[in-house]
Amino acid sequence: MRFGPVPLAQAEGAILAHSLHAGAVRLRKGQVLGPAALAQLAAAGVGQVVVARPDPGDVPEDAAAASLAAALVPDEGAACLVRAAPFTGRANLHAGAAGLALIERASVDALNAVDPAITLATLAPFTRVAPGVLVATVKVIPYAVPGPALAAACARACDAVRVAPFVRRTAGLVMTRVPGQPARLNDKGAAAAAARLAGLGMRLAAVEEVAHDTAALAGALGRLPGEVALILTGSATADVADTGPAAVAAAGGRITRFGLPVDPGNLLFLGDLGGRPVVGLPGSARSPVPHGADWVLERVACGLAVGAAEVAAMGVGGLLKEIPTRPHPRERRR
Repeated sequence: MRFGPVPLAQAEGAILAHSLHAGAVRLRKGQVLGPAALAQLAAAGVGQVVVARPDPGDVPEDAAAASLAAALVPDEGAACLVRAAPFTGRANLHAGAAGLALIERASVDALNAVDPAITLATLAPFTRVAPGVLVATVKVIPYAVPGPALAAACARACDAVRVAPFVRRTAGLVMTRVPGQPARLNDKGAAAAAARLAGLGMRLAAVEEVAHDTAALAGALGRLPGEVALILTGSATADVADTGPAAVAAAGGRITRFGLPVDPGNLLFLGDLGGRPVVGLPGSARSPVPHGADWVLERVACGLAVGAAEVAAMGVGGLLKEIPTRPHPRERRR
């Protein structure tokens, strides 16, 4: 693409690079200059204009943006994304349902490395989105880009962006109580769990309270309804052999992970009981503040894997906002 000032006599068919006001003449940037516009400019005393003129094989900005958006999202239903019509070289991708934004960083980086004129910006991976939320935006910076560069960017776009919708709808919660525990503590825990699930389009199918005992907890897990089993014990889980994890094993399940590199949320544990995910919530999950449990429940609600590799990768960004009233602050008060 050629860019720069030219005399009016050489400007026909070129793209006006900057909005231009001359007397009563008002022309917007991006407009293709035809004979009528040039006559108006000449009458207003304008002698030259700054224009862009595509070279053979260049693709206009809107067509380029639309092509890249289509390469990113060839099937809107499968990707759970909606492509917006391009404008001024931009094509937006909006969430088609509530869920998590799934971003393949390597693909996005490779696409953005093709040509500085072709860009893709996205939300951070695993950002929770609602229908209509902007997940990614394609922006073609100049008025046209070389066709080969566009083709290379499109080739690197596959699976770079999609939304995983929330697919699980119910969970059961079993809580334990220890001697002397205030009754309101479990009430608070159940309310917090219900609120967290509601944000994921899920509901509590049942809430049961039992003694803080492995056998009692295992029995409750065996009869608990819901697509996901939640455990909230009256005493903190200190080891994979402690009451909560031991109850999962006693019920015929297995523990897949104890400990989370997210704070608050370190004492969370994960398991599987007959193909049903089990999430052991730490006591800090009784608070409605942002929590590692949110990160885990979001993925569980989407039916995504939450294995050792996925949990280990949560550490970067896993230091969540400090709570002023935190009973055990991360640093000693000075």
